[in-house]
Amino acid sequence: MKIITDLRCAEYSAPGHPENPRRILATMEALRSQKTLALAWGEPLAVGDASLLRAHSPEHLQRLEAPIDLDDDTPAHPQIAMHARRAVGGALQALQSARAGEMAFSLMRPPGHHATRDRAMGFCYLNSIAIAALEARAAGFQRVAVFDFDVHHGNGTEEILLDKPGCAFFSIHQFPCFPGTGEADRGANCFNYPVAPRTPRPEYLAILEKAFARLAKYRPDLVGVSAGFDAYGNDPLADGTLEAEDFHWLGETLRRLAVPCFSIFEGGYSDELPQLILAYLSGLAGQ
Repeated sequence: MKIITDLRCAEYSAPGHPENPRRILATMEALRSQKTLALAWGEPLAVGDASLLRAHSPEHLQRLEAPIDLDDDTPAHPQIAMHARRAVGGALQALQSARAGEMAFSLMRPPGHHATRDRAMGFCYLNSIAIAALEARAAGFQRVAVFDFDVHHGNGTEEILLDKPGCAFFSIHQFPCFPGTGEADRGANCFNYPVAPRTPRPEYLAILEKAFARLAKYRPDLVGVSAGFDAYGNDPLADGTLEAEDFHWLGETLRRLAVPCFSIFEGGYSDELPQLILAYLSGLAGQ
């Protein structure tokens, strides 16, 4: 299992903002101190505009360089464009590892799945998972799936991948909830599984199983995962009901698909976040 990270992603913050450096630093400490998983460590790839422009407009890339806040949740931190590019580089390095037959997890910030082609929003500036999916298509993968279990709908990923040949998007998320999308399927390739707030855990797991069944029916030759840990019952930003063992099950179920798979870090804001990520990685590793 390879963990891709870069400590520079912990160099920016805003007072009181839930998407903060602790998410990375505490998780890195937990992963380095654990003795169960054999982990290798890697760094993000350098990212050129050609990869970014598969998913985003030139105008969006230009706006990221401007020193103005993009919305209340998505401040214009100093050098945020470079931080966002490094997060994309983590996703592309994870993709490269998956192509080599290795499970990989990009532990980077900022997250990405809310960023649309033309807009940064919801803590997200560049859509790392969509960029990686389109990079995979350009590299020759025929059936690329993005599986998003973050508690918030990956509206940006959906917008970017909507009706793109060779791509499919599967999202299991709380609805109603930010960003207010994901109530129903869209197009021919975007499949949404809304979960009501405080849905009992067995029902939540049953919805996840339905999504997995549809994913398996799609027969992907690569799966990219938007791994958010905010459907956890104690997360402060939503009303999910999952427990740590359920993130282990998510990893285990993805492993059983027996296709190349890589994951990138999206949401998750509870104090237990490092343990949730470790549970997920243990499932992916078959431990």
